Amino acid sequence: MLDLSGLHVFASLDEPFGAEIDADWLEGVTRAGLRAAGIVGDAEVSLLITNDETVQALNAEYRGLDETTDVLSFSAEHPGHWEGDGDGPSEQAEDSDFILPPGAPQPLGEIIISWPQAQRQAIEHGVSPERELALLVVHGTLHLVGHDHLEAEDTARMQTLEREALESLSFDRIGSNPSP
Repeated sequence: MLDLSGLHVFASLDEPFGAEIDADWLEGVTRAGLRAAGIVGDAEVSLLITNDETVQALNAEYRGLDETTDVLSFSAEHPGHWEGDGDGPSEQAEDSDFILPPGAPQPLGEIIISWPQAQRQAIEHGVSPERELALLVVHGTLHLVGHDHLEAEDTARMQTLEREALESLSFDRIGSNPSP
């Protein structure tokens, strides 16, 4: 059995989304993603639920794509992929190691999700907004720990882990509320 008792999820929900989404539920979904990925031990994940404009600005700055997307993951250990012209943002952090205090949990990174985009995608996919949000949280979590979908084999592996995580939350094919 995997021990995720030391997992700390810091969920921030921009207004007005805090009234629609429960932070404890988000923590349970994040835990499901980490369990599916086989992550054990103390760790920290930051999660921000925000609007299209914020996600678009971050996507432009850190990926070179001036467009809204559903989820962005900023891993502490695994670099992302620059998609724009030029070299992208500088990688100053690679030149120095950040030393954690003794006993501090390992920061895995930050997941940022556009709630309006998740709602639109839920309609497109014929699922509940909660199920779509859970998929995006799990997807972002898997990126934090190094999974990607650039190659077909990697995509298949990531989708398998996403299904495992969602099944552990009792989602059916048409969408329902999870019970993490």
